[in-house]
Amino acid sequence: MRSTLSRIAAALTAGALTLTLAACGSSDAGASTTLRVGTLSDAPPSIYLENGRFTGYDNELLRDIAKREGFEVEFVGTEFSGLLAGVATGKFDIGSSTISSTEARKKTVSFSNGYNTGFTTIVTKKGANLKDPAAFAGKRLGVVQGSVQDEFAGKTAGAQVVRFPDYNAGFAQLKNGTLDGWVVPQDIGQKYLDQNPAVPLELGYTVEDKDTPSAFAVAKTNPDLLKKLNDGLAKAIADGSVARIYGQFYKTTPLSKELQQGGPGLPVKNLGA
Repeated sequence: MRSTLSRIAAALTAGALTLTLAACGSSDAGASTTLRVGTLSDAPPSIYLENGRFTGYDNELLRDIAKREGFEVEFVGTEFSGLLAGVATGKFDIGSSTISSTEARKKTVSFSNGYNTGFTTIVTKKGANLKDPAAFAGKRLGVVQGSVQDEFAGKTAGAQVVRFPDYNAGFAQLKNGTLDGWVVPQDIGQKYLDQNPAVPLELGYTVEDKDTPSAFAVAKTNPDLLKKLNDGLAKAIADGSVARIYGQFYKTTPLSKELQQGGPGLPVKNLGA
């Protein structure tokens, strides 16, 4: 009896061990790393929240890259002013928010290669005639705190810069007349005008953001993730996915030729790289 019981116990133990190993193997085979992505909720067509889902050109492109490179993404809404610090300290694995890859920002984080270029514009009441920086003196100009537009407005002689945590807050203040101008990326400004045709607003002075393409931000301590983003982006350019996704969100603005199928992309050189 003891011998029989011993054999049964041994068989049960072996079976349990086999099941455990099989389960571990199955789990490992299907495992996928989920990365936290800091983004904004109110800046279409690039980054916005629709029916409870973060979307826009930037975020859908990142989803495409993640699928190619074998990881998943969890989007988390945040204010732009704290986004890069959140990436640098590990609160977020990736920053996705039409982030211009400026030299100053490269001191804090590393950037992927660029996936878009753009322009900075000022949205004003119709007839405000803010067509030239010389006309900005004494004007109240709203910006998203910490943005490239914040830097631009701050360098404009005599302008009174008013900082906001997000785009909706600034548009609301412009609409009710407490701002003379709202300095934003051109695509975001144009999208607002298209969605609010009854509001008497127009685009004023516009300047190209040269040499600082929009890019995904990662911590300087995570070169492996940076490589994955660049590899995935290159593949998405090569097979035309960048052009396809861009076309879903930008109906009239042409895609940079460098990002069209077969193009070389928009390389970003990080500090110390």
